[in-house]
Amino acid sequence: MVERVFTQTNTIDLPVRPRRLRATAGLRRMVRETELNPADFIYPIFVTHGKNVRNPIASMPGIAQLSVDEAVREAEKTAAHNIPAVLLFGLPAHKDPIGEENFDPDGIVQQAIRAIKQELPELVVVTDVCLCEYTDHGHCGLLDDHGQVLNDETLPILVDVAVSHAEAGADIVAPSGMMDGMVAAIRAGLDVAGYSRLPIMSYAVKYASAFYGPFRDAADGAPKFGDRKTHQMDPANGREALREAALDVDEGADFLMVKPALPYLDIVRQLRDTFPELPLAAYNVSGEYAMLKAAAANGWLDEERTVLETLTGIKRAGADLIITYHALAAASWLRKL
Repeated sequence: MVERVFTQTNTIDLPVRPRRLRATAGLRRMVRETELNPADFIYPIFVTHGKNVRNPIASMPGIAQLSVDEAVREAEKTAAHNIPAVLLFGLPAHKDPIGEENFDPDGIVQQAIRAIKQELPELVVVTDVCLCEYTDHGHCGLLDDHGQVLNDETLPILVDVAVSHAEAGADIVAPSGMMDGMVAAIRAGLDVAGYSRLPIMSYAVKYASAFYGPFRDAADGAPKFGDRKTHQMDPANGREALREAALDVDEGADFLMVKPALPYLDIVRQLRDTFPELPLAAYNVSGEYAMLKAAAANGWLDEERTVLETLTGIKRAGADLIITYHALAAASWLRKL
């Protein structure tokens, strides 16, 4: 084998060498363009009836359905990790065609709001506003005799839900049903009820995604028949996302959201560039969480590095806020960096 000798003549004259700024950890930190912070996170919590209840969700390792007392403990952990907000989903005691517990002043989410705000008044409580977890058919709106979702007839129910959450002490309401006109209806309803200062975080761009599977186990919200393709967006569409977001901005949305996150980072970037004045959230959904947890459990991926890389990518794409089930773990890992 011939030994190669590298001399001065082998040096290439390169005035720009990007590797110079990657040479040490200190240099890399100095030029880092995107910094992940626990303040970027919103932590979802599933609340159910009972006391001292923690029902593990098999498809979402580390996540459980929690009774109100346990939800308060989880919220305390959230605050201790410097995460500013939780997002509440409710599992009702019973279901019916219109989801009456959804707007009951003593419904499960309303109980959780009051309990969390009593113990943690500075923690921001965001509430999901939809029908699917509460209806016996599992759809996001009222149905006609043919099983079709009724848009306009659903809006007053969503208003009642949002107002009941506001009365219980919610800081932000987040309508997720993808009903046309839902933001305008809820804004008007909140204003009439005296909650004109309460912000709306709109699930403005919510795709009919296969990544929701574990969530439907967690929230017991899978449709009993059919699917949600008539109101959630076609995954193939991008321009439609801008149209949906623009409508919600015109109707009074205070935040916009893209759901899911990872398969739609291009949409996150488009919304960031098109609506720079509004805070933008991205929902790192249950399927995205579950696939990383499964890969890590099998030793195929380094969980810490993969999760932090994923969340950094979502923020780099343009998200100001990330709704994620990884929030507690990610906040702990960030403390070590």
